[in-house]
Amino acid sequence: MDETGNNFGTPTDGQQNVSDGKGSDINTDIPIYESHQETEVNPPPQNTAPPNQSQQFSSPPPIQQHQGGFNRQPYNGTSYGSSQQPQRPVYDSFMYEPLGFEELERRQREQAALAAAEAEKAEKKQRSRAETALIIIFSLILIAALAIAVFGIIYDITNSGKAMKNIPAAQNVVLYRESKPAGANDFDNFVDQSGKYTIEGVSELVRPSIVKIYTYSDPTTLAGTGSGIVLSEDGYIVTNAHVLLSTGTHTVETVDGEQYSAKIIGRDAKTDIAVIKVNSTDLTPATFGDSDETIVGESVIAIGNPADLSSTVTNGIVSAVSRKIKSASTGFEMDCIQTNADISPGNSGGALVNMYGQVIGITSSKYVSSSFEGLGFAITVNEALPVIEELINNGYISGRFRIGIQLIDMSSEVRIATIEEALGYALPEDFKGIYIAEISEDCDIANTELKVGDFITEINGKTISTYDELYDTISSMYGAGDTVPATCAHVSENGSVSYYNIEFKLMDDTSGDY
Repeated sequence: MDETGNNFGTPTDGQQNVSDGKGSDINTDIPIYESHQETEVNPPPQNTAPPNQSQQFSSPPPIQQHQGGFNRQPYNGTSYGSSQQPQRPVYDSFMYEPLGFEELERRQREQAALAAAEAEKAEKKQRSRAETALIIIFSLILIAALAIAVFGIIYDITNSGKAMKNIPAAQNVVLYRESKPAGANDFDNFVDQSGKYTIEGVSELVRPSIVKIYTYSDPTTLAGTGSGIVLSEDGYIVTNAHVLLSTGTHTVETVDGEQYSAKIIGRDAKTDIAVIKVNSTDLTPATFGDSDETIVGESVIAIGNPADLSSTVTNGIVSAVSRKIKSASTGFEMDCIQTNADISPGNSGGALVNMYGQVIGITSSKYVSSSFEGLGFAITVNEALPVIEELINNGYISGRFRIGIQLIDMSSEVRIATIEEALGYALPEDFKGIYIAEISEDCDIANTELKVGDFITEINGKTISTYDELYDTISSMYGAGDTVPATCAHVSENGSVSYYNIEFKLMDDTSGDY
């Protein structure tokens, strides 16, 4: 590349495109070679320097050309014909252009610049005349508009008295609305001759019997909220066991905003039923129905406090009856009504009500999945009422027993992995049993050979490896106070298993935490 930005390369087909520095290519027949050895040639004849040039080239620098190049004749000042434009000679790298050509080109540029200046001057003059005309026209329009405006103002002032006399008196604006027909909100209209209520009627009838329950892990820390159903005027309330904390404090809020401190009367985690009491004498008790009379497809509403939104009413139908739903925490199976009425956290312990205003279920759970919707469940009142009565009378469910152990069963690969992590080594492949994680010192089983880290493998000769197998086997044969024979095992790190037999007495469980 030369000083003006021209590109030079290996010749192709005897021709080369050379950039003129103005963005176009000049096609020549002069081959350009890439030899790097330079030789001197005689300089072109000296021409008269352009006027006012500060430096005279009396002896221009030597013109250089690549070896093997084409010895071109320098420009000698010969004039071209008038019809022929001067042509720029093509030079190799680092050659100077003749001064005579530069002078001709300079004069052409000056003439072009002079012509452009004259054209611009004429354009400005024409534009100035047009602008002056526009200003005159605009001024005339503005004067006319002002004259019209002044005339209008004078006319309005002169005739304002007449105009005011013609304006009618102000009219009152009436917004039309209608009230419901007479008696539409009367409670008598919410029920038909058969005693079946509308949704409005059921809501008005049952909402005063539904309370909000606040559960605190300590006096200042709210752990959650739930719902409850008033059982009696003197303050007995039923709810779900999972709404309460056995070591927490609880506050009840009625539908009209009254708040009371609550005491746990009894709590049965297996059936998820609990009873609390507040110090009041004028609560509105709910009416309970016969859940065995519930039929699929009948309309129902759910009333509770989801998301801390008090006295929320949702409606739906009975989707199924006698659904056996097993508690994930206790493994206990409960008889439930399935409904598509919306049930959410906070609804727990609230009421599922038929259209006769009767509570037929205690809302307790829903099937949570991204694939399914509208699968809510309520514990049937026919299963709940005997538990409620016993909790009120005894504070616990009689016959509930305690073994006095905390365990990890082998019902899944995850739990087996947890056991092996606790032991620090793998169990034999075919080994079955329940792992003993903790033994209560106040129970009879603490007086046996059973140790933490060992297993119970059999109850009265029946193999067990899950919680359900342990509970079902014992409850089907024994009760509180009975003595239970069991086979236990110790698994060594080398995989050997040592078996031994024990007997332990079942303890009465009055804690409610089964």
